[in-house]
Amino acid sequence: MEPVIQRVRHNVLWSLHRIGRRNHSGYAERVVSTTSTWSRKAPLRVSRLYQPSNLRDMGPDSRMQGELTCKSQRLMQRAGLIHPSNPGCYYYLPATVRSMEKLVRVIDQEMQQIGGQKLDMPSLCAADLWKASERWDLMGKELFRLKDRHGSSYCLGSTHEEAVSTLVAHQTTLSYKQLPLLLYQITRKFRDEPKPRFGLLRGREFYMKDMYSFDVSEEAAYETYESVCQAYMRIFARLGLRCVQVQADTGNIGGKLSHEFQLPADIGEDRLVLCGTCSFSANVETIVPDRTECPQCKTGTLTESKGIEVGHTFYLGKKYSEIFNATISNAQDETSVAEMGCYGLGVTRILAAAIEVMSTDENIRWPGLLAPYQVCVIPPKKGSKQAGAADVAEELVHEIGQSLPHLRGEVVLDDRTQMTIGKRLKDASRLGYPYAIVVGQGALEDTPRFEVICQQTNETLFFSRDELFSLLGKVEIV
Repeated sequence: MEPVIQRVRHNVLWSLHRIGRRNHSGYAERVVSTTSTWSRKAPLRVSRLYQPSNLRDMGPDSRMQGELTCKSQRLMQRAGLIHPSNPGCYYYLPATVRSMEKLVRVIDQEMQQIGGQKLDMPSLCAADLWKASERWDLMGKELFRLKDRHGSSYCLGSTHEEAVSTLVAHQTTLSYKQLPLLLYQITRKFRDEPKPRFGLLRGREFYMKDMYSFDVSEEAAYETYESVCQAYMRIFARLGLRCVQVQADTGNIGGKLSHEFQLPADIGEDRLVLCGTCSFSANVETIVPDRTECPQCKTGTLTESKGIEVGHTFYLGKKYSEIFNATISNAQDETSVAEMGCYGLGVTRILAAAIEVMSTDENIRWPGLLAPYQVCVIPPKKGSKQAGAADVAEELVHEIGQSLPHLRGEVVLDDRTQMTIGKRLKDASRLGYPYAIVVGQGALEDTPRFEVICQQTNETLFFSRDELFSLLGKVEIV
């Protein structure tokens, strides 16, 4: 045994000596090696991305075929972006998570620009809070309810007015100097939908941004309400989505004022009326049935359309702050009950709604900011006459990362060279990469040229290297 122990000890000491050996600059050789490889990181390869082919089986014999109720659901499942778990619940695959994280960054930027502060509240909400607001019974079967081992009742949060009011009330009294206070979170929500359908458009478990505002007066609360509505419209404008802000019912949330943010779409479940003369728009629930004359300008004619609700805002007044004693101290050191608002955005619903309104029947089209990856580089098929361009394709991916740092992590190499370029282009179009670059025979010429397919415009263009980099340099990343 002794020789074996000595041999192991010798090997360990020799390994430590090699790791610790320094070069002339004073750094360990292993550190130098890591640093040198970092500057030329291996490209992202399509063959390594987790989008299992068996999740894409949406053929006529698929057991899932009968459940595909809208375009966005069909396209997302076929592309391996989502996979059904149980009714109204889905696995979000890595590409979808990338898109969702980008959308969250857009939302964060706009919410923080108007003073929003991000927090995270428990999904498990005590029944006592909901009973205090009388919503425990009012919400009916929509709440997922459960009891812990001690017999205490809870629900899985579908919204957090009670929770945030209690949180602010624990501060005892807010100072007017802290106002307007806007607290928001982006988290999972739960609603026991009786008939979940349309994929991510109507589910039981989903991601939502919910913000809650606290103000010292009704006038200040209306100003805050308007600032949030404007921020919502900026979000949709940045995404390139046509959104309509419509007058809406306050429903189970309650309050004095409410607006929905709707993306016009035939698949939409909401009926909207729009005036062709002025800016008036409303959910049909809020107007007299069969009314055709605009109630605002009195001269315009109301026309009906359908929409997908992607956001909802409410001016709550003192509905919750009074119940939970969320108070504010004004400049005269007088205490009053806070004026509140609440503001929701359906994060996963926006993703699906965007695909619904922007995509073709066969191919996904993302808002540019939300595409999981911006560029797909496609080298020649293995064994073809252009096979020598494969090295050029890999070098191109590296050069894009080096010359255009904002695109690092946004470029993938479709290394499935056993497939034809045509088949890989078809996949790229289905997945919705904004730019697909084919590296073929033209890339081997003295003045290399690249075929670029712009998915958003359905154009095919041929660029020199400089022209290509100029185009990609203009791509906006969030």
